[in-house]
Amino acid sequence: MLYQMLFHAVLRHTDAETAHRLSFAALRGLAAAPGAAAAMSRVLGPREPELEVTAFGRTFPGPLGLAAGFDKNAEGPDALAALGFGFVEIGTVTGHPQPGNPRPRLFRLPADRAIVNRMGFNNQGSVVVADRLRERRDRRRGRGPAVPVGVNIGRTKAVPDSAAVADYTTSARRLAPYADYLVVNVSSPNTPGLRDLQAVERLRPLLAEVRAALDTAGHADLPLLVKIAPDLADEDVDAVADLALDLGLDGVIATNTTTARTGLATAPDEVAAAGAGGLSGAPLRARSLEVLRRLRARAGDRLVLVAAGGVSTPEDAWERIRAGATLVQGYTGLIYGGPLWPRRVHRGLARLVRAAGYASVGDAVGADVPAAAAGPAAG
Repeated sequence: MLYQMLFHAVLRHTDAETAHRLSFAALRGLAAAPGAAAAMSRVLGPREPELEVTAFGRTFPGPLGLAAGFDKNAEGPDALAALGFGFVEIGTVTGHPQPGNPRPRLFRLPADRAIVNRMGFNNQGSVVVADRLRERRDRRRGRGPAVPVGVNIGRTKAVPDSAAVADYTTSARRLAPYADYLVVNVSSPNTPGLRDLQAVERLRPLLAEVRAALDTAGHADLPLLVKIAPDLADEDVDAVADLALDLGLDGVIATNTTTARTGLATAPDEVAAAGAGGLSGAPLRARSLEVLRRLRARAGDRLVLVAAGGVSTPEDAWERIRAGATLVQGYTGLIYGGPLWPRRVHRGLARLVRAAGYASVGDAVGADVPAAAAGPAAG
């Protein structure tokens, strides 16, 4: 395959963040040509009827979406959608602009089909991103439906603990008018203290305040999700599920990157050279699937579950759907799989749906979950 040859000959020897910036710019340039994005979507987009998914009262042309982190500033969600994703999540966006951590901060581990990042929520801030999303909305008027775009929000690093909730609610109010769903990210390992917000006693007031801010700003119907880490203990996963149900959240994204480095094929000195940060990709697959299954067992179908972490193949996506995920996200899979990766996953997933005898992918959600485990959450 041409992309694999290019990756091994050139891209893997280029600084990962530089390669990302250049390839994303090239994609945006291509999609900006008159009619190009529409033509790409017709060729690459999910067009099999059995792939269409309804979630949060919205229609997704396919269940595979792009996870947050690729387009932090909403610079090209439509260009990315043209690659064949069923939805695109932008961000993470913080209340204030920030440069992130010093470079280098993005590293590939090809032997594991994994990435280590310690980007640190580098983004242009919620004011700039909201303006860009508003311009996109105005530009698209009269052009027909677009794939759903979610917005992932996080905490500004310089904001003290006492102002963390206000930082989230500020971003929520600014970005809500332009989002198909909103995600509260409390699980990146690259902002000091952020993961502490996953503790239920701190997560409850944060999520309650974000929900209240959306309601008072006239966005009571905007779906609200929380994104959690794979490194949570099982009892903490249960507690988050119970909290999400108690607060009336719409869903949970499982999972973010991991700080673990166990079981890697990459040489230890190479892993050490990459340093601290979140690990994504194939090594995350097993634990992310465990967390997903636990959430489904705890909450049944009362939460929309979005699976992320280690999704590389159509079989990976199918396994997550049968374990209870309504939607699936990838990021590292795109880096190693190339621009045709979303189309390959969706096409393979459609074959699996048909082979299993389902009329639609939605009919298979939770198919592998025992009936007794898919009931009400435990008290």
